[in-house]
Amino acid sequence: MTWTGRRDTALFALAVQTGLRTSELIGLCCLDVHLGSGAHVSCNGKGRKQRITPLTSGTIAHLRVWLAERTGQPTAPLFPTQTGRALSRDALEHRLAKYIQKATDACPSLAQKSVTMHVLRPSAARRLLQAGVDTAMIALWLGHEQIETTQIYLHADLGIKERALDKTAPIKTKPGRYQPTDKLLAFLEAL
Repeated sequence: MTWTGRRDTALFALAVQTGLRTSELIGLCCLDVHLGSGAHVSCNGKGRKQRITPLTSGTIAHLRVWLAERTGQPTAPLFPTQTGRALSRDALEHRLAKYIQKATDACPSLAQKSVTMHVLRPSAARRLLQAGVDTAMIALWLGHEQIETTQIYLHADLGIKERALDKTAPIKTKPGRYQPTDKLLAFLEAL
């Protein structure tokens, strides 16, 4: 794997797991990653709000490999270009498109989908929801000020809806048109 490939592996592992915005990813510095106890990434989110997002063991492993190779100053971009500057939005979208094109060979249905950096955010939100994380916590995780914004990301998860239906008791009525009993009809006519 090339230097660029190792950088991209760490970058996309972080993006998929955390749901960070593109601006947050390209704005990260080496010192924003904390891999010790309570591993997390700290970023300046929308509205210049400081946000801390925990990391999974898989993402930690990728970041450890990348940081060992990445020999930059603590304030240098975490995911730089080969010249040391921060990646641009366009460069990040271009990298993603390249990997999606490669993945389409193995999974042709990807050709019918629109996969962008922003699509990774709702994907992260749905994974958290499937893991049983409360919607309010997911909103905090993604840096949403309002839970309604998070709900937009989560509304399409049919698997969760199906599991909710499975937990409900079946309706004990027979299908078809309701036929009142003679006793009920007699009562109603007497009114």
